[in-house]
Amino acid sequence: MTIWFVGAGPGAPDLLTVRAQRMLATVPVVLYAGSLVPPGVLAGTRPDARLVDTADLDLDAITRELVAAHSSGHDVVRLHSGDPSIFSAVAEQARRLDAAGLPWQIIPGVPAFAAAAAALRQELTLPGVGQTVVLTRTSARATPMPPGEDLARLGALRCTLVLHLAVQNVDKVATDLLPHYGADCPAAVVARASWPDEMVLRCTLGELADQVRAKGIRRTAIIVVGEVLAHGDLRRGDDSHGSFQESHLYSAGRDRSAGDHGAGLGREDPRP
Repeated sequence: MTIWFVGAGPGAPDLLTVRAQRMLATVPVVLYAGSLVPPGVLAGTRPDARLVDTADLDLDAITRELVAAHSSGHDVVRLHSGDPSIFSAVAEQARRLDAAGLPWQIIPGVPAFAAAAAALRQELTLPGVGQTVVLTRTSARATPMPPGEDLARLGALRCTLVLHLAVQNVDKVATDLLPHYGADCPAAVVARASWPDEMVLRCTLGELADQVRAKGIRRTAIIVVGEVLAHGDLRRGDDSHGSFQESHLYSAGRDRSAGDHGAGLGREDPRP
């Protein structure tokens, strides 16, 4: 028997991966966080599946549920919103399972930041504007950030910042980033990305805190800050600021003798 940590995606049931859907349709026990995983995601579970909402359970109680299901001879799915590789607390659960000698595997999911970018119709990396994306959070009402990873230091990079678990700390976000990005830097917030009540907010960094409060956004939101937001809106198909380059990978002047993607991505040409 195996315990499967499964990415539930950002919320929309049809953003589950095919592998996740097949697993949910098979296993007899599913653990999920009811506050983050909508009921539609569970619609494809077995009719006789035992569904355990972990919203009110601590880590030890969740581990006991996983161990008990495994001891009864059941495969188990532990659903995590978004993708298990980011801010999921999978590592601490996996350590406990390793200590108990129980097998586990991970099925990735669509991360919340990708759903937020889709809602913004925005590419987060644009040639000549921004090629680095930092995924981070703040420490308010959560475990402390490691030394050197505070927003004031990360802001000095002036790259595209994507913040999870930070909207309740939006005043500090703005205060820490303003000295580096400036008040006119574009910012955006996507609340409940891909859910039916998804909300998209675009503003400047200087307006961010006031706009978040005015819209009543308090949780389940992604904050994006960076110059890429001023360019490349995929609805326009143009660059209103006229300053970023087009990708070399698909440029007419690129030497394609190395294959369709070899030169752009650093792959070897598989042809003789």
